[in-house]
Amino acid sequence: MYKLKCISCETYYDPDEILYTCPKCGDRLGTLEIVYDYDNIVIKKSELDPYDSIFQFKKILPISNSAYQTYLHVGGTPLYSFKGLLGIKEVFVKYDGTNPTGSYKDRATAIAISKAYEFGFKNIYCASTGNAASSLAGLTAPTDLETFIFVPASAPIAKITQLYVYGANVIQIDGSYDEAFDISMKIGQKKRWYSRNSAINPYLLEGKKTGALEVAVQTDFEVPDTIFVGVGDGTVISSLYKGFYDFMQIGLIDKIPKIIGVQAQGADAIARVFEKGEPFTPEDIEAKTIADSISVGKPRDVIKACKYVQKSGGTFLRVSDEEILNAIVELAEETGVFGEPAGASAYAGLKKALSLGLISRDERVCVFVTGNGLKDVRSIESLVRLEKIPPKIETVLQYIDTLKQ
Repeated sequence: MYKLKCISCETYYDPDEILYTCPKCGDRLGTLEIVYDYDNIVIKKSELDPYDSIFQFKKILPISNSAYQTYLHVGGTPLYSFKGLLGIKEVFVKYDGTNPTGSYKDRATAIAISKAYEFGFKNIYCASTGNAASSLAGLTAPTDLETFIFVPASAPIAKITQLYVYGANVIQIDGSYDEAFDISMKIGQKKRWYSRNSAINPYLLEGKKTGALEVAVQTDFEVPDTIFVGVGDGTVISSLYKGFYDFMQIGLIDKIPKIIGVQAQGADAIARVFEKGEPFTPEDIEAKTIADSISVGKPRDVIKACKYVQKSGGTFLRVSDEEILNAIVELAEETGVFGEPAGASAYAGLKKALSLGLISRDERVCVFVTGNGLKDVRSIESLVRLEKIPPKIETVLQYIDTLKQ
């Protein structure tokens, strides 16, 4: 049904031959992509429902017909359309805050769990700044898999709380996300647990690509011209290209949108690599941004992200933490969608692209808001201004008048 192909040396592997990365190129340069026998995949448009779960796409996912499917409904998230927003012809907002644990990461986790069962694992783990962690904890809760989560000290308490509620084993590392990731990989290998870590596990991207597949279905296969998405490890942005590519290969759409990745200024490792051009070589930095979900200094899917964005004709942009905060508020006020910082960074990127003339107002664009704003309210607490008003009618009326000014 499919083969695994190294993103760097292009060596092909059979699924039962290799589990994670190319042994010739290593963990960073040797991430794998799933290559299907497209000539033998037939999907009719009439088969697809705009709001069904990700498993409606199983003909083009690396799972069998009998694969485990999550109890909770993953995918089928809303695609909102706003005409004239920012003066643009049409702006779509793909909001994954409605997934079971409130983020895009549920798409990848669902496939990781299916593969863990297929491969016969009893334990599964990941390192995460919060969303992947809560996703793995939540979706494994109804299963008999034992779950271990490695989180950095900076992970928001709202996300860590989810882990405990779901009953996962939580290991908080007094260090950065990248340190937590490296430690998790060493322990996971030693314990022979199944890894749900981004890029390392090639099947995660296949789960995440379902966001692109849904956008195609929800736009009646007339895909947007340009896509904006926040970027941390690089797997989500890579998955969007892969999803549109797969659908184009089997004849369901006729183009791949231009994909623009948005990074925080303090966590711009992939943007740096992309700007230096080929051959793309990983460059690690110390990441610092309020957008914890994209606060990654050692991105694992950097090669795929750069190659796929280049193929789409897209690029990478940087936005400041201030621009991200403003984007959270403006996006909520204009659309009613409350995104966490990493999700709102895509909207900040859209505004920047407009100011730089990278897109036209005559385009149809799509902003991926990858997480629910309630996941991390700490970042916007500084914007909240409340004044206690005495419980007197005249005083309250006077205060209301000041609000209208």
